[in-house]
Amino acid sequence: MTTEIISTDAGDARITWHTARKARLVLAVGHGAGGGIEARDLRALARVLPGHGVSVALVEQPWRVAGKKVAPAPKTLDTGWRGLWPALTAPGLPVISGGRSAGARVACRTATELGAHAVLALSFPLHPPGKPEKSRAAELLGAGVPTLVVQGGNDPFGRPEEFPNGSYDLIEVPHGDHGFAVPKRAEITQEQVLEIITDGVVRWCASLA
Repeated sequence: MTTEIISTDAGDARITWHTARKARLVLAVGHGAGGGIEARDLRALARVLPGHGVSVALVEQPWRVAGKKVAPAPKTLDTGWRGLWPALTAPGLPVISGGRSAGARVACRTATELGAHAVLALSFPLHPPGKPEKSRAAELLGAGVPTLVVQGGNDPFGRPEEFPNGSYDLIEVPHGDHGFAVPKRAEITQEQVLEIITDGVVRWCASLA
């Protein structure tokens, strides 16, 4: 594991690399507006994917590196992501642009512009909780590259059945909330949830090669 600080027009960002020995892809994943790269799904992907030929770059946006508690406007998040892109492509491999929640929106909005190989959208916030009329489906549908959505079955920001038809794949995490946590009474454990996520992403990455 190595880290590097990257200067962007939105401030200094940080990349934590989990490098595969014989990498064929880079998966760059950004965090959400309410947390950082310590999220359970991001940690699991960083632990598992390098063993399958995919280097994982965990990206911390400038606002998070600066110690701020509130994420800036989407335009500023996109600026930070653009500024990181040269470092993410430096290994010379195809880059999957990814993120969770707000980070997934950034990945979708910038994928075509930056030449992303594909998009991984973890807990895509299809709409604010309780406000399905404020849909962000256009961002997802406009990614323009192969896209995988991994969504909790009980995500208040959009359950799998709420997602529109489109040219993307979707993996449902049974009973999962926005952070992929499941109730103790669920017939699936937290460990099994992470296996669903990592196994699904591994298979999808293999299909991209």
